Order: sequence, then C-alpha cells, then structure tokens
Amino acid sequence: MNIQMIEAANARLAGNRRRTQILNSPFLDEIAGRRVYVKPECLQQTGSFKFRGAYNAIASLPEAIREKGVLAFSSGNHGQGVAYAARMFGIRAVVVMPSDAPNLKIENTRALGAQVVLYQRDTEDRAEIGARLAAEQGLTLIAPFDEPQVIAGQGTIGLEIAEQARLRRVSEADVLIPCGGGGLTSGVALALEAKAPGLRVRPVEPEGFDDVTRSLVSGEIERNPTTAGSICDAIVTQSPGNLTFPILKRLCGPGIVVSEADCLCAMATAFTRLKLVVEPGGAAALAAALYHGDAIEGDAVFVVVSGGNVDAAIFQRALEDWG
Repeated sequence: MNIQMIEAANARLAGNRRRTQILNSPFLDEIAGRRVYVKPECLQQTGSFKFRGAYNAIASLPEAIREKGVLAFSSGNHGQGVAYAARMFGIRAVVVMPSDAPNLKIENTRALGAQVVLYQRDTEDRAEIGARLAAEQGLTLIAPFDEPQVIAGQGTIGLEIAEQARLRRVSEADVLIPCGGGGLTSGVALALEAKAPGLRVRPVEPEGFDDVTRSLVSGEIERNPTTAGSICDAIVTQSPGNLTFPILKRLCGPGIVVSEADCLCAMATAFTRLKLVVEPGGAAALAAALYHGDAIEGDAVFVVVSGGNVDAAIFQRALEDWG
C-alpha cells in the first residue's frame, strides 16, 4: 500500500464518485467546544463511502476476469457499492449478507441488480459460503476491507480531506473515522501521511465491538466474541484485517469508543443541524466529536460520516428519543 495506489484510484474514480464537501454548523461547534468539519459520505453513491473502494477494485480487475462477475461479503454498504459498480461495468454480482442486516440494505442491494445470499451471522461462516460460490460460478471476491484496491479507493477520501483542510488553513487536527475492519481508516491514514501529515486519524467504534481500539493498545490483533447485536452494523467486524492493522498501528492515534445512545443522539443532531440522514455506525465519529471531546486534541476536528443507509424504524427512534 502506498500513496501512488491511492492517486491511481482517484484517477479511476474521477467522474464516477461524488466529491463530498465539508459541512459545518455553529451548533455543532458549540456542543463540541471546537470547530467541527463534517465530511458526509452518506451522500456518496449508494449512500456510503463503500462505493469508492468497490468501484476501484472492480475497475482494477483484468477485463477477462471482471466479465465473469464478482462476489462480496457485506452487512449492506459494501454490498450496495459492489452491486452498483458491477452494474456500471455490466457484470453480475453476488452478495453474501447476514440475515439480520437492515432490510433497507438487503432490498437496495437486490434493487441494484445483485443476487443476495443470506446467512446466519453466528452459526454460518460467510467465508466458507463465499468460497463455494466463487468456485462454482467463477466469481472474483471483492473483500470489504482487507484488499489493497479497496483500501486505495477508500483512501481517496483522505486526498479530499487534505485539500479541504488546506483551504480552511487547518494543518493540525484529529480526523475521526467510524471503524470496522479498517479499510476506510487505513486508506485515509495513508493518504494523510503523504498529503497532510499534521492530520491524525482516530478510529471510532461502538461499545462491545471495540476490536481495533483494543488492538491498538495491545499491539496485536484482538477479536470481538460476536459480530451480532449492535445497531451499528456497518462498523461491526470480528477483528481488524491483516493488511489494515499494520497501517492502523503505525499511523493512527488511540481509538475512541462510543455508546449506541451516543450514535442515536448524533443521528438526531446531524438531521436537525445539517439536514443529513445518517445510520448509527455512520454517526459514530460524529458522536465522538460531540460527546467525547476530552479524548480529542486541538481546536478543530474533522469527522467522516460514513453512511446513511438506515431503516426507518431506527431513524424514527433516534429522532423521537434524542431529537
């Protein structure tokens, strides 16, 4: 992994991804006690940053391999990104998704043309299911985070943040990122290392699923005992990746852990103050910025809102309980 791969991904994505702008609000600044700059990847193609990595990975495949089709594992956002990118290239996509994924994500993935294969998260092995499907159908796996071209695609967000920070004359700040397996977090960290070294990436995770935070403390890959039971499904993984963790260990500051209540409150605040629809996992970094300010350094913070694919019932709960 290097900056050249991220810059090549940026060129492939030109004209296909949305270059999300930075949003801010004096209300957020007051709550956080510092300037808060929000990058709303919930407004990206398919409603999350995942489109960037999915498109870049598929675009990077040799044509003879790509035309046979692709496979993805996903709780929803990566699957939608792969499905849409595959449709853009005119190829088939199969997405293996947990049966307890938000219904909106399952239906959107199907609507984008992918075949969805559901599995039981705690009793079935998605890797085993995927390996069988790939062998039977000649599909190429587009891994959700532990894949170089996926990481490079997500790293294009870091290129944009570096430029957007320069325009605002911010040379030192924490950059908070909702973190699952670490593809987005490591890609952004690599980009900022090269383009804005004064900006430090901080992974943010939900309580009970803080494998990256614990791994950064111990220096070794730690695992969550389960991957079920959180409304922050978009950023729940068993452990950081073998490719992503060395990057996280080298470049990231300490992780921050937030509660589900923090995320729901951040969702309501994002809607009220920024007019954004955000899913719980996508709101984790904003929750850290607003309600865990003592863990952040500096008078400015950048926040990636990573996704907005939320079922109506969860969004209604956020607005009714925390709005």
